[in-house]
Amino acid sequence: MVSTEWEWPIEGSKENHSERAALLRLILYEVTSFEQRRNSVAPKDGRALSLNISSGGMLVLMDQAPAIEQVLKVYVPTPIVFAETPTLAEVRWTRRLPFGKSNGNGMYFVGLKFIF
Repeated sequence: MVSTEWEWPIEGSKENHSERAALLRLILYEVTSFEQRRNSVAPKDGRALSLNISSGGMLVLMDQAPAIEQVLKVYVPTPIVFAETPTLAEVRWTRRLPFGKSNGNGMYFVGLKFIF
């Protein structure tokens, strides 16, 4: 049987993504409040791999899928080696990669929108 996990629908977007820049860095994140952590299936505080970034958000790779609309505090790397800027970001979408562990765990692309 052929798996269709990788066949994601392509939808038109009114957002301009031309300003994206590659950013391959380990980033830290944390769930913003205890209430959100208790009432949702959000992942625990942890680490993610950033893939790209723009003024409006970033794409990260995570080992768990946070809930849509979950707010995370993301520590965005800056050009200064020892500085990180904490930024609030809302989870807009998640996509599971179709390879890896077959028990439901795996890796996820996660689209984050910065909250200003």
